[in-house]
Amino acid sequence: MPSDPNPAQPQNAPLPEVRFLKILVTALAATMIVGLVTIVTLLVIRLPGGGAQAPQAGVAAGGQTGALPALPASITLPDGAEVQAVTFARDLLVVVTASGEVLIYTPDGHLRQRVLAH
Repeated sequence: MPSDPNPAQPQNAPLPEVRFLKILVTALAATMIVGLVTIVTLLVIRLPGGGAQAPQAGVAAGGQTGALPALPASITLPDGAEVQAVTFARDLLVVVTASGEVLIYTPDGHLRQRVLAH
């Protein structure tokens, strides 16, 4: 008859440490699955072409269509000015030049203000 070092535990019962590790691994796997599902869901929602549509030009945050700004037929840049960026304000057209100068135009295309940024 073989001598059992721990006679209080049955032969097939797992050790308490092994049982604890089994619970720990199961909890970790469940956490990873929930995290992966969350990441995939966020990617589907946030990326263009996914579940919800991305905002488009002229569409306000509430989904209401806003009027696009009216562009002037033409604007006259100062001699030697090279355009780097153009943006719109409520009733202004803002042009930033390569030299760092900011040109502010009215909706009809007239230069309203020149700001030198150094």
